[in-house]
Amino acid sequence: MSETAPDPADTADTAETVNPDLRLSRPEAHAPDMPLVTVIGDGQLARMMQQAGIELGLTVRLLAGSGGASAAQATADVWLGDYTDETAVRAVSEGADAVTFDHEHVPNGFLTDLIAEGVNVQPQPTALINAQDKLVMRRRMREIGAPVPPFAEILSVTDGDGFWDATDGAVCLKARRGGYDGKGVWFPATREENSALVAELLDQGVPLMAEKKVTLVRELSAMVARTPSGETASWPVVESVQADGICYLAVAPAPVASEAQERVVAQAHALARDVAVELGVTGVLAVELFETVDAAGQPELIVNELAMRPHNTGHWTQDGCVTSQFEQHLRAVLDRPLGSTELTAATTVMANVLGDPEADPAQPMPARMDEVWRRFPTAKIHLYGKEWRPRRKIGHVNMSLPLGVPATADNVEALRRDARLASDYLVTATWKDQ
Repeated sequence: MSETAPDPADTADTAETVNPDLRLSRPEAHAPDMPLVTVIGDGQLARMMQQAGIELGLTVRLLAGSGGASAAQATADVWLGDYTDETAVRAVSEGADAVTFDHEHVPNGFLTDLIAEGVNVQPQPTALINAQDKLVMRRRMREIGAPVPPFAEILSVTDGDGFWDATDGAVCLKARRGGYDGKGVWFPATREENSALVAELLDQGVPLMAEKKVTLVRELSAMVARTPSGETASWPVVESVQADGICYLAVAPAPVASEAQERVVAQAHALARDVAVELGVTGVLAVELFETVDAAGQPELIVNELAMRPHNTGHWTQDGCVTSQFEQHLRAVLDRPLGSTELTAATTVMANVLGDPEADPAQPMPARMDEVWRRFPTAKIHLYGKEWRPRRKIGHVNMSLPLGVPATADNVEALRRDARLASDYLVTATWKDQ
């Protein structure tokens, strides 16, 4: 499963008990006569929105849980508060030309009230609910004719047992809300384990659904931006490579090995636009997809999840195409003309930098970066200002094929290898091929 939401624990280690009215802002830092965008959330996605906002000349105002959070480090206008505190959400939204998010967890009631008062909230809660609740999303996808696996709401052990029997044990249990990076997803191996899991999770108050496991060939991500007035712009479909439920590589465009696979990628590209329009999504939308096979062994698609914000599988756009997902998101929520999504390289690979599972190496991060640049001068390193924690996303590396180098299978494989070597060195301070 790809990234679908920031880790709520990312700022827990620096959280402060604060008055929601406390501001760290410098009003004189606001660009005169330029738009103000409020971003609710303080992770790396908000940080990179702020970076894009600087180039656009606008001001990003941030609602953060801590002055030391990833986005707060890089933002002049920071308000400290919690996104579950309506007073804080209302205060930070006052006077904004647009209010947007780096996660989908703000209570929809807050947002509905803001909209009723004339605040420009993008995306709106009528769309966001489909990214917040997986069962709602599954039902809506089925309504609009998007491909989904068999699924069911699980309210009891009897429901769980019935779904196990109906799918011959091909069961994936999911928490309806809050799952990310492989969390909130379970694959019971036996009927007894399925029953016990359902009982335990329901007893803990976890709203559950189940869906049928598919034969996975690979994961794809189709991303599109849409403005409130209806303009859309899509990026090439990306292949997302997973490890332990976390995306560790994104390859753009997704390689195609046959005409059938080419048709599936084209279908994914069109599907993202259709979903954005049908659900009324504004800003950036990522449609996470499973490429699987039908009964005849031909490639087909299944919708996995939706994210209504910039997304991990779109980080390659910073260095691989004309308009990054972060710039595009800001343009979109302000209902301004969208930028070109044309490629600037035949292939770009993004490799996540995840905290080493055991310990952070003694070599300082700046020295690790220098070593990567000495070996790979074209590597673009993006760090998030986060301290080490096992498997935590602390940055990513983008690498592109040089101009004039064709995207052959061998060249793309070499680029994937180099990007992974670079990100692994930033994690472990060792070269995995030496």
